[in-house]
Amino acid sequence: MIRNISAVITGILIGMIVNMGLIILGSSIIPIPESFDPMNAINWDLNNFIFPFLAHALGTLVGAFLAAKIAKSCQFQLAMSIGVFFLIGGTTMTYILPAPVWFICTDLIAAYIPMGYLGWLIAKKV
Repeated sequence: MIRNISAVITGILIGMIVNMGLIILGSSIIPIPESFDPMNAINWDLNNFIFPFLAHALGTLVGAFLAAKIAKSCQFQLAMSIGVFFLIGGTTMTYILPAPVWFICTDLIAAYIPMGYLGWLIAKKV
């Protein structure tokens, strides 16, 4: 039981680190316009959405993979719990940060639960 709890905590923490790392990396790779408002995604250019989506998807994927790999039992449930955890975070952000509907839908549908499942699948095969 302690190992499973550690698996979830590790998955969440490392997933958050990957998420923030990609957000920071994205801001250095894709130039930010002078008029860029990071708290209003409605006016962002299309290329400014690439790294936020990658951060959400890969953070969830890595977190779910680690949780499934570390866990002693219930690997699928723990990997999916990581996906749900990040989905709750993503849903919360839709209320905090205005964004286009197409991005909100894409992000909430493709970046969390599917990546939790994929993380579990990869962990099962490795």
